[in-house]
Amino acid sequence: MPGRTSRHRLRHLHRRSLPLAAAVLAVSLLAGSAQADDPAPADATLTADLDALLADSRLANAQTGIEVLDAATGQVLYARQPQALLTPASTLKTVTSAAALDLLGADYRFTTEVRSTGNRYGGTVVGDLVLRGGGDPTLLAADLDDLAAQVAASGVTTVTGRVLADGSRYDSTPLGPGWAWDDEPYSYSPQISGLTVADDPEYLMDTVRVTVAPGAAGEAAKVTLAPAEAPMAFTGKVTTGAAGSGSTVDVERRRGSNELALSGSIAAGAAPVTSWVTVEDPSTYAGRVFAGALARHGVSVVRGVQAASGAEASQPLASHRSQTLAQLIVPMLKLSNNGMAEHLTKEIGKVKGGRGDWATGVAQVQGFLKANGLSTPAGRQVDGSGLSRYDLTTPAKMAGLLDLAQDKPWFGAWYEALPVAGNPTRLVGGTLAARMRGTAAENNVHAKSGSMGGVDNLVGYATAPDGRRLVFAVLINDYAGTSPRPVLDAIAVRLATGPAAAAGTQQKARSLTVPAQDGYTGTRWEDCEAVSHC
Repeated sequence: MPGRTSRHRLRHLHRRSLPLAAAVLAVSLLAGSAQADDPAPADATLTADLDALLADSRLANAQTGIEVLDAATGQVLYARQPQALLTPASTLKTVTSAAALDLLGADYRFTTEVRSTGNRYGGTVVGDLVLRGGGDPTLLAADLDDLAAQVAASGVTTVTGRVLADGSRYDSTPLGPGWAWDDEPYSYSPQISGLTVADDPEYLMDTVRVTVAPGAAGEAAKVTLAPAEAPMAFTGKVTTGAAGSGSTVDVERRRGSNELALSGSIAAGAAPVTSWVTVEDPSTYAGRVFAGALARHGVSVVRGVQAASGAEASQPLASHRSQTLAQLIVPMLKLSNNGMAEHLTKEIGKVKGGRGDWATGVAQVQGFLKANGLSTPAGRQVDGSGLSRYDLTTPAKMAGLLDLAQDKPWFGAWYEALPVAGNPTRLVGGTLAARMRGTAAENNVHAKSGSMGGVDNLVGYATAPDGRRLVFAVLINDYAGTSPRPVLDAIAVRLATGPAAAAGTQQKARSLTVPAQDGYTGTRWEDCEAVSHC
């Protein structure tokens, strides 16, 4: 970026590595002082405006950390507890995606293969077909259908053995460290495997779509699965109530199984109710979907589907390549797709460290941060999506990442992949589509949100009226009452608006309510990243 010098970089990194900062942070936390480690303000007007916004009663007992930088010079314009260790939630996806682009390359692709283990005689394979997962986080049921079509086009009509589902590219640990057990059935907490499949354009991997449609009043509702090959078993039922009686449909996956417990009712004549539910054993699930596609294309598999060992000797038969990494980070960041972030983490581990597991992947991500001067304070990272409450980072480190990213060759693609405030197009506005509409931040602020119970964060870029790009990281933790999201948005709006409208921005922050998202009315916690992911 023009004007960004090596001197700026050295000064910026030195500020983050001073041993005194850690001591000051410890003292400030013990003393309960909110601003003990705050540097002298570089912009007095901005300081006054943001201080006023942060006086909001919704933040009274919360932990709030902020850093705002001039993106061209790295100068700190505002800071409050910039070195406080806070839960990043899904803002951690900025770290994972940046590391992936840097370590794997923007043109990196995942490859899924179909291989055969036996000899072929005419249209018959005497042996097994191996569906070998390459870690593709965007593999769709339609892609498996295309692979099946390739097998059929090669002349194969019969497989005397099995479809072996091979997810061994990654380790066998399906859930991340510190993930909540009661999140397991929900689409935002998929099991991670080297072979997994999605059946929707937003890549909700390892999920099955359960649709409940009403019958006649007094009859059982109709329940369908997509993909149909999903290995789900139903207990209970949903009844059809009188017209206008409302819906109380509940679809609950029993922990550790693929049993779906149905309950509640749906009104006669009402629109169907759809739920996305995770599936146990994603590799075998993908194998079943592939076997179904083979059958549709006229290929008979005699012995069904089993898990592969990963050690089978085999020959290539068909393959599918994913989008480039620069393309697939768009749905990952725009829609805050947790599964995609975890696949990138394990893929980094596999490619750069020789093991497709969380520990190796995270170690490589931390190596990327260290190489770019962002190793202190150490913080803690255990996954790639931020779903774990073990993760800890600082506003200064998040702002530092956003700052250094501007010098990378992949920055343009990464910047455009961030959600854009107020833009209603799903794959542009993403998780910010319904936020900051009608303000100077609309189609201006590019930022990643991050939320879970008691946590609401926003990190990104805002362009000021004078054309300056500003970097900001705002992390709010440990609130238990009304959502502080209006304050988050007001800060971003203030950065995009400039000082002239500060008074109006402050007032707006105190009166805003969290906007509805496409008719969404609530989640199992007080907030949500995106309608279908939380």
